[in-house]
Amino acid sequence: MKTLVTGGGGFLGRYIVEQLLSRGDAVTVFSRGAYPELEALGARVLRGNLQDAAAVQQACAGMDAVFHAAAKAGLWGAWDEYYAVNVTGTENVISACQQQGVPKLINTSSPSVIFDGNSQEGVNEDIPYPSLYESPYPHTKALAEQRVTQANGKGLLTVSLRPHLIIGPRDNHLLPGLLAAARARRLPQVGDGNNHVDLTWVEDAARAHLLAADALESESRVAGNVYFITQGEPVNLWPWIRALLRELNLPEPRLRLSLTAARMLGSVLESVYRSLRLPGEPRMTRFLASELAQSHTYDIARAHRDFGYAPQLSMAEAQARLIAAQF
Repeated sequence: MKTLVTGGGGFLGRYIVEQLLSRGDAVTVFSRGAYPELEALGARVLRGNLQDAAAVQQACAGMDAVFHAAAKAGLWGAWDEYYAVNVTGTENVISACQQQGVPKLINTSSPSVIFDGNSQEGVNEDIPYPSLYESPYPHTKALAEQRVTQANGKGLLTVSLRPHLIIGPRDNHLLPGLLAAARARRLPQVGDGNNHVDLTWVEDAARAHLLAADALESESRVAGNVYFITQGEPVNLWPWIRALLRELNLPEPRLRLSLTAARMLGSVLESVYRSLRLPGEPRMTRFLASELAQSHTYDIARAHRDFGYAPQLSMAEAQARLIAAQF
């Protein structure tokens, strides 16, 4: 296939690019940065912004499939910034696919789009969107996902994948942030430590995108649907974090906060950051507190049924590879 990967220089996007190239597909990367290492692998790199509709149109021309992995992630920030990238940018990708005759759009979403702050264990794709969001990231990703689903049909087939908490080598966001907080002894345990959480190995997350793309046909169940993607093996979050820190010779959390206390702290910090317009992110937010204290695990049976997704690594193997990668 002739494929376009938006955000192909990012954590997940780069693995999608590499897997497409390894099986012989032609790959164009659309990203804000320059990535000579991807060009050395055989990809074509176009520099551009998702908010530039004309640039997105040009990038999508002649493509058989578009993998839309670019997004603005984070816990905190201005609504307009998240909306511009995650919603307007996705609308530009959809419009370009429709106008350029691209038959397939594979969108990277997130399980956070359905997280309502309460524990969710073993839920499937029937769970509705919540009525309230406490962070602009899940809210704008939910709006983007809905745009993609609504665009299915009339010449364009779409699917959205929801990989949860992606881990693996070259991660520049999730685990590095957690480990940095642990090194600085600024990582509190939130909640009673009994919550279970699903994780996703990055190579499995990328492979799921290719499997979904291959199965995305007009007569298939995949078109117009959304799918959870995980390792299918939830971990007890805080014992898992503590074990990882011990393996890396990093200090374990000493401070323990109840969910109520952490959410109160997050609310105060959010107010301070908002009123003083402070840069960066608060050390705690209401959304983060709930994510750290509540269970969130997801049923991946539909992804297995509809396009054959099955994780290739166990969580024990994933943890061993994380440690070997020297995070």
